[in-house]
Amino acid sequence: MSAATDAFTYLDSRTERSGDEVSAGRFRLIANKIEEDPSLLQIPLENIERWLSQGHRSVARLEGWRAMLEDARLSHAGLSRLLELLRDESWESQLWKGFSPFPGILSSEELQRLSWKSRH
Repeated sequence: MSAATDAFTYLDSRTERSGDEVSAGRFRLIANKIEEDPSLLQIPLENIERWLSQGHRSVARLEGWRAMLEDARLSHAGLSRLLELLRDESWESQLWKGFSPFPGILSSEELQRLSWKSRH
């Protein structure tokens, strides 16, 4: 069984999840998929390139992600650091993940399974 399947099994076993739990689960699933297939790193790199070419104003944040993603493509240590960040729930990792270049890594089905509804 793959790490992604394990993550869904765990998430599916729970009936109520907070938005923070869903977000953490989403980033763990992204990390699992990248760990299984590092070629997926091309997706966020292409997102960054497209956003910058369209004049996105957060150049420093995008360049920070680009440097981290390139390091992950070039070395096992870099990949390990990226996966650790994606799985971490610390304040610093939340700052990075609040500006995520990872749209396109998860399928529509995966995103739907990770959705949540507020009780408010």
